[in-house]
Amino acid sequence: MSVLTRDEAQLRAQLLDVHRYTVELDLTTGDETFGSRTAIRFTARSAGDTFVELKPAELRTVTLDGQPLDPESLADGRLPLKNLTAGEHELRVDTVMRYSRTGEGMHRFNDPSDGEVYVYTQMFMDDVQRIFAAFDQPDLKAVFEVSVRAPEGWTVLANGVVEQRGDGVWQAAPTPLISTYLVAVAAGPWHSVRTEHRGLPFGIHCRRSLAPYLDPDADEIFEITRACFDRYHEKFEEPYPFDSYDQAFVPEFNAGAMENPGLVTFRDEFVYRSAVTDTERQIRAMVIAHEMAHMWFGDLVTLKWWDDIWLNESFAEYMGYQTTAEATRFTDPWTEFGVTRKAWGYDADQRPTTHPVAPENVDDTASAMLNFDGISYAKGASALRQLAAWLGEKDFLAGINTHFARHKFGNATLADFIDSLAAATDRDVHAWADSWLRTTGVDTLTPRIASADGTFTLTVDRAGSRPHRLTAGLYDRDVADEGRLVLRERRDLDVPQSDPEPLGKRPALLLLNDGDLTYAKVRFDADSFEALRAGLSGLPDPLTRAVVWNALRDAVRDGELPPAAYLETARAHLPRETDLALVEGVLAFACGQIADQYLSARQRPAALSTLTSLCRDLLRRTEDGDQPGLRLIAVRHLIDVAAHPDTIAAWLADGTVPGGPETDPELRWRILARLAVLGATDEATIAAELERDPSATGQEGAARCRASLPDPEAKRAAWEAMFTRDDLSNYLFTATAQGFWQPEQADLVREYVPRFYPDAVAVSARRGPAIAQAAARWAFPAHAVDAENVTLGEACLRDADPTPALRRTLADRLDDLSRALRVRGGQDAQEVQGA
Repeated sequence: MSVLTRDEAQLRAQLLDVHRYTVELDLTTGDETFGSRTAIRFTARSAGDTFVELKPAELRTVTLDGQPLDPESLADGRLPLKNLTAGEHELRVDTVMRYSRTGEGMHRFNDPSDGEVYVYTQMFMDDVQRIFAAFDQPDLKAVFEVSVRAPEGWTVLANGVVEQRGDGVWQAAPTPLISTYLVAVAAGPWHSVRTEHRGLPFGIHCRRSLAPYLDPDADEIFEITRACFDRYHEKFEEPYPFDSYDQAFVPEFNAGAMENPGLVTFRDEFVYRSAVTDTERQIRAMVIAHEMAHMWFGDLVTLKWWDDIWLNESFAEYMGYQTTAEATRFTDPWTEFGVTRKAWGYDADQRPTTHPVAPENVDDTASAMLNFDGISYAKGASALRQLAAWLGEKDFLAGINTHFARHKFGNATLADFIDSLAAATDRDVHAWADSWLRTTGVDTLTPRIASADGTFTLTVDRAGSRPHRLTAGLYDRDVADEGRLVLRERRDLDVPQSDPEPLGKRPALLLLNDGDLTYAKVRFDADSFEALRAGLSGLPDPLTRAVVWNALRDAVRDGELPPAAYLETARAHLPRETDLALVEGVLAFACGQIADQYLSARQRPAALSTLTSLCRDLLRRTEDGDQPGLRLIAVRHLIDVAAHPDTIAAWLADGTVPGGPETDPELRWRILARLAVLGATDEATIAAELERDPSATGQEGAARCRASLPDPEAKRAAWEAMFTRDDLSNYLFTATAQGFWQPEQADLVREYVPRFYPDAVAVSARRGPAIAQAAARWAFPAHAVDAENVTLGEACLRDADPTPALRRTLADRLDDLSRALRVRGGQDAQEVQGA
């Protein structure tokens, strides 16, 4: 299928003014397809040619102003509209459309728990064409009037209030002016909980089989929703612009959530079937806040072209975290951002595929889709947080409100946004934008402490080009407890500096970017690093500790800190850590990148032993039951690093971890997957567990376990399921891929490493971007950290013509693999020198 170019979109926007879509969907026609009829009213400003996009299974009829057009003229997803005259027109299109199993377009899901069927739309970025005919670009906003014929017993949700008319037809209220990619429908026998707030109907919805898990959390979800709604009305002068606010938790959703006006769709993993930590609840709250921010920034004011998609996501990311901190019980979400999300941005920004936060060369929709990464989300949010610190919150919000007033129900560009901010301040926002938003890479800030006449000064050396407003934390050792570091003071600094900063007495620890207000890697002077080795867990503020852990992570990735030293630091300090996000973030890096990639097969057993001991320390510390979240994290990771099956097999058999928690479905599948890796379970046990838990999550767990079995036949079956049969949904594909490659099974799966590249290219071409990204992310042989794997991947990029989605993600994975090779090489060199 063709992709829309920026030039084509600009020409079409100059020609057309689109007024209204009337869309009729018929979901009663079978399991494979649905009916779709569309009437589009539009004006041609002058005579000319254009096209409308659609990707039907069958194009029945097309008429333009009552005159039939040839359905055979449809080619490559485009129906030409030739010889338009200036003036009003009406296009009518009658099609049969195909349901999706990949989370794109109209996704159809059969719930294995009870046999019920659900469908929902995901139209971003250009998948509206799989559902109805459209002039599919963000700056051709229109009113949408949608009706849906649904089976008996179903409920239909849409962007506006929906009424049941009879004969199974549901009619949604006409929308205000919105972009095509923001239209949404979700239909099925939903379980719904409804309320009102400020005169607006609010609802939350999930599959019926998840009702027992949604209902206990409904009050919390509504409380967060109301608090965020009220906080945004304190921040924003424009009122909420739509007639209702529904939040639907839908199955097999590719993203975290989607900001459809009035009908936000979330992945239904946010309806918790098993025990979760408070950090996981905090993340759900942040996603609720993030998507609600989009109602203003993204939906009310929408980008003109996809080069500004970063602004939608960066703004919502920043507002999501900030509003969660201000309006909910989760007062410290920036710690999780610092240790998890920000690392995502740093990693993406150091790969060859990096791009500016605000890229200038987004020539088509395929290119735009590749920019949904840690740069557009985490780096962009970090930049906006830095901007708010630089401007001050008052001027920052004043600029935002100017932007909403100028462009509501319309489209805007980065230049428009910067002009709105500039109207609220005397600072040179345009220069700030050039240095922060149009550049790539991560600056590195290194403290240089000098002494003269018994006093000390600080100079910050900057490797990079951006200006930074940051805080330097000065910490001294606690005279009563040498394991604690106490804050002397924080100094506000602008980098580059005009003069060295006087410090007075030398601090035990000098920490740049204390408070995490800028986006940069930070290093330590030698004395500060030694202080941290003894006192990291004694730092008083979790956000300060997050900055330190991130700096240590960066040092490992850059080859400046041996992975073993990171593990030793974690072993010493994590058992005393109190912040759940920090424990989870550090263990995820230690278990994932360090144990699985940065250490050789010879070094890995010792690393797993260290991590097992660390998790056991956390279990001992939490035996009194006062910290269930911390204990749950320890249990999960102890399962993941278990080198021997006996302990975790006993937990599975007993139905509980001694001292808690009980082995709920999530823990049972986690244990069984690890037992499969270790060769300590079999197909009969997996089948019995699936009979015990036949849910969608159970189906995924069974697929993961089966692919993890150290058996040639199991590996062959898993490979064929992923790359030959094409009947796995997006979630089952991912689950199978997650189980397939295991460091413990390197010899068993060695033959599949060279097979991955041609098979991934083929399946991506057949099944589209969602499966392409899943293949590159989850089915990639990341455990095979060797030059041969890198060579195979580079040849694939060079010669095999992978699809854009596969090419980008594969390039990122290969760069991560090369980095792991460099880290391993640095350790080998140190061992040789030590010998």
